[in-house]
Amino acid sequence: MTARERTLDLPGHRVAAIEWGPEDAQPVLALHGWLDNAASFARLAPMLESLHLVALDLPGHGRSDGLPAVCSRHFVDWVPVVLEAADAIGWQRFSLLGHSMGAGISTLVPAVARERIERLVLVEGMGPLSSPAEGAPEQLAKALRSEVVIALKEPSVHQDLEAAIAARMKNSDLDHASARLMVERGVEQIARGVRFTFDPRLKTSSRMRLTEEQVLAFLERIECPVLAVRATEGWPFPEQIVARRLGAIADLRTAQVEGGHHVHLTNPERVAPLIREFVGV
Repeated sequence: MTARERTLDLPGHRVAAIEWGPEDAQPVLALHGWLDNAASFARLAPMLESLHLVALDLPGHGRSDGLPAVCSRHFVDWVPVVLEAADAIGWQRFSLLGHSMGAGISTLVPAVARERIERLVLVEGMGPLSSPAEGAPEQLAKALRSEVVIALKEPSVHQDLEAAIAARMKNSDLDHASARLMVERGVEQIARGVRFTFDPRLKTSSRMRLTEEQVLAFLERIECPVLAVRATEGWPFPEQIVARRLGAIADLRTAQVEGGHHVHLTNPERVAPLIREFVGV
C-alpha cells in the first residue's frame, strides 16, 4: 500500500503527516511516541489496508513545525492538536491509534470529545505520566531549570546518517532497519553532518503533570471500546498503576505480544491482526 505525504494547516502552525489507505475507509488518526515521528507506523499501516490511516508528526517532531514559542509541553496541550488535525482532514468521527506518548495523549481525547472517537487502540501506553499533587512545585522548578540548560546547549551533530541511526538505537529496542525509517524522516543535512529535527525543548521536563487521580478521572470518562496492547519486553510500567488504570476503562480489551516497546514497528505482524479484529476489518 502506497504511503502519501500530507500537510495539515492548523491554527498557528503546520503539521506533517503520512497517509495510507482509501479515503472512504474507516478513519484512524495515529499518534507516535516521544521523539519519534509518523514513520513509526510505516510498517504497521500497510497491514491495515482496509483503514484510512493518517499518522501525524506531532508538533516539534519529524517534518512538522517546531513547538509554539510559549508551550508547556504538558500532555493536555496535545489534545487540541489532535482535534484540530481531524478537523483539517475533514473527520467528524474517527478512531485513535497511539503508541507510548501517543497512547497517553489518546486517552485524554475521548474524555473531552467522546462524541467524536469511535475506537481507541493503545500500544505500550496507558495514559500520561502522573505525579503526586505535593510534587507540583518541584516539578515546575525542575522544568524551568531544564529549560535554561536546553536553551544554552548546542544541538548534537552526527557525522552522517549511519551515525544518527546508531545514536537513535542506543538504549532502545529498535533494530537498524526500524531506526532508519524514523531517522530518515527526523534528520536534516547541515554543513557538518546531520542533526535531528525534533524540537530540543521536547527534552525538557514537563512543567506540570496530572495527578494519578486526575488520570483515572479521564480514563473513567472513556465510553468508546478500547484495545490495550502491551509487549513482553516493553516499557516497565508499574503493575499496580497499570491495574488501576485498566480497571477504570469501561469497555476494554487487552492483549500481550512478544517484543519490545516499539513492537508495532519492529514486529508489526504481531500487532496488526489484533487491530484488524478490534475494528472489524
